[in-house]
Amino acid sequence: MPLASLFLNILWIVCGGAWMALGWLIAAVIMAITIIGLPWARAALMMAAYTLLPFGQTVVRTDQHEGRSGIGSGPLGVIGNLVWFILAGWWLALGHVVTAIALAVTIIGIPFAWAHLKLAGLSLWPVGRTVVSRQDAERIGQGTLLPRT
Repeated sequence: MPLASLFLNILWIVCGGAWMALGWLIAAVIMAITIIGLPWARAALMMAAYTLLPFGQTVVRTDQHEGRSGIGSGPLGVIGNLVWFILAGWWLALGHVVTAIALAVTIIGIPFAWAHLKLAGLSLWPVGRTVVSRQDAERIGQGTLLPRT
């Protein structure tokens, strides 16, 4: 991890990254306890790690990253996202929005607030997305979908 990414990740953790990553982790545990929610638990763990240390990584559509359609990119992905939204997505998005508002009050927190708002959108509809390094995203021509960090 480059020094700039390390520094920004440390600032991010202080500016709400730690508590929102904990929210994603709680969602993963709740999903795993239900057994039926194991696919969502895996995705929530991946997003918890991304929410904790987002700098140097980005989120891209899974089908574009893998070069083929998968379960998360078709009709089952839509159903999966609807279930996710009902069970955990709305409260994770709410947590990101509340954190963004608190950060936006300060001048220095505005860039982090913007990143939390982008993560709020991801919280609502995460199925069919995957976390990759910035270099991988650029190498495959994906660009960045979420947040520019």
